[in-house]
Amino acid sequence: MSTQTTTPAQSPGSARSRRKIAVTVGILFIVQMVTAMIGTSLIQSFVDGDTDRAPMTVGVLLMMCSGIAVVGIGLLMYQVLKTVNQRLAFWYPVLRIVEFTVSTACGVYLLIQLQVVPNHLLWVYIPTGIGGLILTYLLFVSRLVPRSIAVLGLVGYAALSLGVVLDLLGVLDMNEGPGMVLLIPGGLFEFVFMPIWLIAKGFGPPSTVKRS
Repeated sequence: MSTQTTTPAQSPGSARSRRKIAVTVGILFIVQMVTAMIGTSLIQSFVDGDTDRAPMTVGVLLMMCSGIAVVGIGLLMYQVLKTVNQRLAFWYPVLRIVEFTVSTACGVYLLIQLQVVPNHLLWVYIPTGIGGLILTYLLFVSRLVPRSIAVLGLVGYAALSLGVVLDLLGVLDMNEGPGMVLLIPGGLFEFVFMPIWLIAKGFGPPSTVKRS
């Protein structure tokens, strides 16, 4: 058995399509981060004692918008990642849909019960971390983006997943101190390096591994 890495030829139309996907995904990464940060802040203000329901409702709606952007990223990235490993790539949009579903369910619960689901962010982070590891592993082996960016993502999502486990065990709090530090690599990947690269440069030609 031997392995050979090949780079498939692309038609001009295919290249243009991949470029559009790259730009769209880059923009969606920024949109989902901005809406999630603002939405989370508004919801946290309600949790901290702000009795005005209007900002909290806006926060929930922004979280839903963030979730829609997340699903869009998953579906678009599948079109690119399936050329690398279709079976593994299939799980990336599935997990992003799960992430959106969990986030939306927590938001609806908050609107109805006027209280947050215990550890609601952690339940959202679980599919985020697993899906992110799949994404960045496929980016790393395919060289669709520079490996340094893929490694940053791998570290970020691994740190996020570890933080979730430690938080559930009561070792740390993801909302403060060392817990928040674990969010930095993933934040840099999703909000800075990945979107900027995709918008400016797009995807490189994918490398696929064939076994014979």
